[in-house]
Amino acid sequence: MKILITGGCGFIGANAAARYIGRGDELIVLDDLSRRGTGANLTGLRELGEFEFIKLDIRNGAAVDDAFSRLKELDFILHLAAQVAVTTSVVDPRTDFEINSLGTFNLLEAARKYHPRAAFIFSSTNKVYGSLEGLKVEEGDSRYRFAGDIEAVGEGENLDFYSPYGCSKGAADQYVRDYARIFGLDTVVLRQSCIYGPRQFGIEDQGWVAWFLIAGMLKKPLAIYGNGKQVRDILFVEDLLDCFDAATGKIDDVRGKVFNIGGGPGNTVSLLEFVKLANESLGTGLKPEFKDWRPGDQPIYVSDISKAERELGWRPRTGIEEGIRRLYEWIANNREEVGSVLG
Repeated sequence: MKILITGGCGFIGANAAARYIGRGDELIVLDDLSRRGTGANLTGLRELGEFEFIKLDIRNGAAVDDAFSRLKELDFILHLAAQVAVTTSVVDPRTDFEINSLGTFNLLEAARKYHPRAAFIFSSTNKVYGSLEGLKVEEGDSRYRFAGDIEAVGEGENLDFYSPYGCSKGAADQYVRDYARIFGLDTVVLRQSCIYGPRQFGIEDQGWVAWFLIAGMLKKPLAIYGNGKQVRDILFVEDLLDCFDAATGKIDDVRGKVFNIGGGPGNTVSLLEFVKLANESLGTGLKPEFKDWRPGDQPIYVSDISKAERELGWRPRTGIEEGIRRLYEWIANNREEVGSVLG
C-alpha cells in the first residue's frame, strides 16, 4: 500500500510508521516536529528503513494542497496530527482550533481534490462525549462505576463537546464523517480512549499511563487531579494498529462510520489501581500528590467496543499488565533519551 501518515513522528504515528516500514509499504510521513519527542522518533524511524518525510504544518492550507497535489495516488491516509491536551486547549483555544479543526478540514479538502479513493482514517477522541453528565455514577473504594446496568459508552451517546479540545476534535470528527456522506470519501472515525505503549513521551497533560511510569523511573513529582478513582479503559498501541488494518481492510463496508475504540470493559483501571499495580508489579515506588479536580474530567469512561468487534472483527489482545510491562521496558531501555526529551 501507499500510505500517508499525518503526525507520523508522534507516539501513535511512529508506531504505525514502524509497522508499515517493516512490512514494505510505500510510506510518506508528514509532521511539523513541534511536539517534544518527535525528533527522536523521526531519527528512530530512519534507522528502520526508507520512507519520504514531509515537514509541514497542517494549518497551512496552501501547503497541504501543494503537498497532496505532488503525491501519486494514495491508498490510505492515516490522520493523527493534532493538538492533544485538554489543558493546552484551555490556555490557547485558537491554536487548538486551527490544528484540530482547520487542519483536518485542509486535509479533507486536499484528499477530496487529489486522492478521493484513499481510505481516510481519523483519530478522534472520547472527549466528544463530554463529561457524561447524563450517566449516573457510583463511587467505590478504589474506583467509580456506572450505575445500573450500563457497562460502557456506545457510539449512540449524546455528543457534548466539553472543553475547547472537545470542540475542536468534535468538529473535525463530524467533518470527517460528513465527507463520506456528502463527497463520497472513504472515511472512518475512530473515537479513541487512552492509548499507551512504546515511543510515548508522556507528560502530565497527555499520555498519563506513560507519564506515571516515566515519573516513577526518573523520580519526578507525580500529581493526581481528583481522588484517583477516575476509571479509564486503556489500549495498547499495537492493538490500535490492528484496528487501523481492520478498518482499511473493510473500508467498503465501514466507510462513513464511527467506532469507539479503547481497551473496553476488559481493560479498565482507575488511577489508584494503576499506581498500586505499577508499584507491586514493576517496583515503581509511585507516591502521587493529590490536587483539585480538572474541569470536565470524566469520573469514568469505558468504551463500548462491541460495534468494532462486530463490524471490524477487531478486539484488544494485550492485557494491562503485559502492556505496561512492555512500555516500562521501553522506557528503561531508552531512559537517557526519555529524560533528555522531557527535561
